[in-house]
Amino acid sequence: MAATESEKCKFLIVGGGIAGVTCAEQLASQFPSDEIILLTASPLIKAVTNFKQVSKVLEDFDVEEQPHSFLEERNPNVRVIQSAVKALAADQHTVCTEDGRCYEYEKLCICAGARPKLITHGNPHVLGIRDTDSAQVFQKRLSSARRIAVVGNGGIALELVYEIEGCEVIWAVKDKAMGNTFFDAGAAQFLVPQLESAKPKAPAICKRTKYSTEACFVLGPEHQEQSDAERGELGSALGPDWHEGIKLKGTKEVSHKVHFEYQCEISQIYQQEEFTKLMKTPLAFPEHGSDQTESTADKELWPVYIQLTNGKTYGCDFIVSATGVIPNTEPFVRGNNLEVAEDCGLKVNEHMCTSAPDIYAAGDVCTTAWEPSSLWQQMRLWTQARQMGWYAAKCMAADTLGQSIEMDFCFELFAHITKFFNHKVVLLGKYNAQGLGRDHELLLRCTKGHEYVKVVMQRGRMMGAVLIGDTDLEETFENLILNQMDLSAYGEDLLNPNIDIEDYFD
Repeated sequence: MAATESEKCKFLIVGGGIAGVTCAEQLASQFPSDEIILLTASPLIKAVTNFKQVSKVLEDFDVEEQPHSFLEERNPNVRVIQSAVKALAADQHTVCTEDGRCYEYEKLCICAGARPKLITHGNPHVLGIRDTDSAQVFQKRLSSARRIAVVGNGGIALELVYEIEGCEVIWAVKDKAMGNTFFDAGAAQFLVPQLESAKPKAPAICKRTKYSTEACFVLGPEHQEQSDAERGELGSALGPDWHEGIKLKGTKEVSHKVHFEYQCEISQIYQQEEFTKLMKTPLAFPEHGSDQTESTADKELWPVYIQLTNGKTYGCDFIVSATGVIPNTEPFVRGNNLEVAEDCGLKVNEHMCTSAPDIYAAGDVCTTAWEPSSLWQQMRLWTQARQMGWYAAKCMAADTLGQSIEMDFCFELFAHITKFFNHKVVLLGKYNAQGLGRDHELLLRCTKGHEYVKVVMQRGRMMGAVLIGDTDLEETFENLILNQMDLSAYGEDLLNPNIDIEDYFD
């Protein structure tokens, strides 16, 4: 692997997202006399700020986009280099970058993230949203849009549909209810009314600092520059509240205007000229929701048309593909003996090691190959990216120093805090009864517009919970799940609003 310039380093990290930056900071604190090199293709890095340990496992933090100097000033022994990785030679412990340099490492941690899993490639009317650049491209396209189609049912789709104003949205959901990744049909039904009412006029103040780069944040219609996303160069993944500070408004004078098409996907995409020749009749936007009995023909012309698997056809300005992600394992797997999981992630063991010596991986790029706790599952979320980056650094340090290390406690229980439709959402353990089969029961408590509480029980023990709204139950339920106490005697009183369960069990 010849190169014009090379240098040696003890620790090399690839990726400027949450996992990579967290890994770099942790290593920098443990090895203050050694230089840590972080390679990133993006001009900005993602920094975790305002970190708060809510409970034993639950954590809350902000994610700020910052210039490289921010990380280097906080950690003088960290050097950030902006260049994409061209090749990895695992047997030579060497990484080469697009700018012609090579880095010979002792330990490498791959935190390259993931890219959108687009429903089709090369179509100018299909946009994937994964990083900051693509979010800015979306904003620019939306500003002149009357109607868009959204495909997908994960976190990005949920946040996107709620935040959009002034534009009709056709939302194609492959499941029976929205948000199937995060909650069940009952929780979805609790949140749906939020789409039918106006958004709060004064949103919460965004604490994240917004930086822009000349190439990717030029949004005025008079500019023709392409963003990195439009050129296909992906930055690090979006963090929480990614939509704050971005005006997501179309051309219409309406707040939310969303139409659901459940249990379907896009079967065909037509350009305007192609669709016109087919003499097909598209449907107008349903004015009375999904239950309308009469289908009205759409007489407007649209740049693109979608045909759904349920037989319906709609026109729109563009399509947002939010159907998941694919780990960025290229160019690391090429020519190397790195084991890859079925979801295309790099397999890692309980110490975040890949199948190649001295190569670790963390965040969206990896897939856990160890036998997980009965209360934990991997999901490609920013909370797990931070935890994995931190733990990977600890494992790299322990191996370097010849020390043993136990798996971090954060992998004992799945725990995630987020916000959907302006409601706080807490997910704990097997919150959707994942892997429990039919051997479980659900306890529910719902106050319309205020809170939704679901508890998953198995043989008298709490296995998971979904908490929507300010319930203040997260720490108590976390303890009950971790302790696996037999709660059979309490029955439905567990969710009795007249019983102060926090004080009872604390």
